[in-house]
Amino acid sequence: MGDSTVRIGLVLPDVMGTYGDGGNAVVLRQRLRMRGYDAEIVEITLPEPVPNSLDIYTLGGAEDSAQRLATRHLQRYPGLQEAAAKGAPVLAICAAIQVLGNWYETSSGERVDGVGLIDVTTAPQAKRAIGEVTTSPMLAGLTAPLTGFENHRGGTKLGSAATGLARVTRGVGNGVGDGLEGVVQGSVIGTYMHGPALARNPELADLLLTRALGIDTLEPLNLPEVDQLRRERLRA
Repeated sequence: MGDSTVRIGLVLPDVMGTYGDGGNAVVLRQRLRMRGYDAEIVEITLPEPVPNSLDIYTLGGAEDSAQRLATRHLQRYPGLQEAAAKGAPVLAICAAIQVLGNWYETSSGERVDGVGLIDVTTAPQAKRAIGEVTTSPMLAGLTAPLTGFENHRGGTKLGSAATGLARVTRGVGNGVGDGLEGVVQGSVIGTYMHGPALARNPELADLLLTRALGIDTLEPLNLPEVDQLRRERLRA
């Protein structure tokens, strides 16, 4: 970190925030503040280049036209890619996975070159994946089931450089029949879980924060309302 304030980049919320995924940045900030850290959210909108100096980055979901805008912006201003190369954690939700991948196809079948930060490709599937999803994590440092709400038609295939975030126990996941949900590559963690995902999955939030802070563990938080939300969603 460059100074004592943890800076959380909310990337392109004006076009990549269809499902309230900007809430993930709020969750990260609140969990830091509750532990005594100074934290701020830095919103990066379309008129602005993406800085490469923030401590952690989040991107949300979007529709086809917004994905194109985001893709062009990130290609023109590669600050996110530069930050990820230095190890800054990146959380990519739904369409953000597609934008950061090698290429994705729109609903009309047009192939669009992605940013190339993660080794995935995405094409529309015959049936939309929508509903509750529960998974068993594969990423070291995560032990609790992950839970969220998926709403996508894209099917994302992982290349050899990428691995899955989790194995699906309920729901669809990445949508290509491999039983996987999400993607992990380098400092990037991607998932199709909305919700926003970090509100339901505090262990994942804290894993991202330990990476941003460069530490091994964080003091646990006693938040009964979060535990109740998880129990309700895991039973849903």
